[in-house]
Amino acid sequence: MTLLNPIEVIPATEVGPVHFIAIGGSGMSGIAHLYADLGVPTSGSDRSDSSTLASLRRAGITCHVGHDAAQLGDARTVVISSAIREDNPELMEARRRGLRVWHRSAALAALMVGKRGVSVAGTHGKTTTTAMTAIMLSEAGADPSYVIGGPLSTTGASSAIGQGEAFVVEADESDGSFLQYPTEIAVITNIEADHLVNWGTPEAYARGFRDFATQSCVKWVVINVDDPGSRALADELAAEGRQVIRYGEADDADVRITDVRPAGNGVTATLTHGDDSGPITLQVPGNHNLANASAAYAVGRILGLGHDAAVEALGRFEGTLRRFQLITDTAGIRVYDDYAHHPTEIRAALTAARRATEAGNEATGLPGRLIACFQPHLYSRTVDFADEFGEVMTLADIAVINDVCGAREDPIPGVTGELVVEAAKRHGAREVVYVVEKYDLPDALNEIARPGDLIITLGCGDVTIVGPLLAPLLAQRPEAEAR
Repeated sequence: MTLLNPIEVIPATEVGPVHFIAIGGSGMSGIAHLYADLGVPTSGSDRSDSSTLASLRRAGITCHVGHDAAQLGDARTVVISSAIREDNPELMEARRRGLRVWHRSAALAALMVGKRGVSVAGTHGKTTTTAMTAIMLSEAGADPSYVIGGPLSTTGASSAIGQGEAFVVEADESDGSFLQYPTEIAVITNIEADHLVNWGTPEAYARGFRDFATQSCVKWVVINVDDPGSRALADELAAEGRQVIRYGEADDADVRITDVRPAGNGVTATLTHGDDSGPITLQVPGNHNLANASAAYAVGRILGLGHDAAVEALGRFEGTLRRFQLITDTAGIRVYDDYAHHPTEIRAALTAARRATEAGNEATGLPGRLIACFQPHLYSRTVDFADEFGEVMTLADIAVINDVCGAREDPIPGVTGELVVEAAKRHGAREVVYVVEKYDLPDALNEIARPGDLIITLGCGDVTIVGPLLAPLLAQRPEAEAR
């Protein structure tokens, strides 16, 4: 996979019948929904059936299982992701026919034409910040359009077409997609090297964010000044006279968070912006979520929301799926699932999980432990960050490591989950267990866990299946029957 070059697009209503290859993906499915909502004949295919395909069919989208050239039908535009290989039979047929072939970022950019584009980029926190911004604007009556990389926990939807002027998108930097969107407000949550298989060096990766922030269409840059990478860019942009809104806990933040403290399962703090100052309380935990909310707040103010309206609307945000999502609380054992797959994201998730574990210990009087179940994602990322993964696993009382989920990559000899196991041991992890097969994880976790423990599954691959498979095993315990 290589970096994408932005292309000219036409409005989505003019693309004719459109066919999505790998339509069941988290990014593709939301975009496909919106094309269908606009009345564009929409179809797609994926390698296996899923609940996502079932949802798309209910929306009137023709979905095929498996890939076959005949499934293109009368499509005039074919949409692909970076994971689609050139030997895919549908892509080969599209090229043979001379059809318009767009990366999904171009298909999304076409939807944004004529709207005020809000693009949320960053190494971490994109999905939650995009979702917070979309929910804040919706709850405040601004009726935005949006496409988020993960479904909202309240609706299960990841996209919507609204009648308001704002179109909020999660802007992926991994393949350069974030340079494709017509962005008026650029949000940068942080900049920390990732996806080096595409970018080559940390310096090139950081330059990509500078390119994103300095596009001719960008009028405002909302940027985190608690993160060293994004702070450096904020200072550069401000020195050039660009319109920058800084957010975070730093003294010089324009949208500043202070007095942070837990509030039930969430968090509360004081948010200050100019002469406006007051409490903000979120239903989701962690300082990182306060940072995400600060970015969303800044966007809301640019788009005309008042202080009180923005803060109150953010307080109604209930999260997205796979972001510290509670799967079950059975037999005195809580099981959460989180998409975190970079060391910094895992650190934030485990810090929040530790606080939740301690709060549970105080409430029940049980000496509960924090059990982290981590599945490394991508062989290239495991090579780049094996040592950092091992170090962050020391935040858990017990680290259960799965083998690498290769996803779109071919295996690299010698690169397995054992690299993380060895690193965790070197860094002094309390207890490390290696479980190669993901379907063995539920039994292993059931064997390890005891009442009062908190288990969190971590990774952006198929480790998400573990919590639902573990739940019925916990339900069979005597402790569950006694409740």
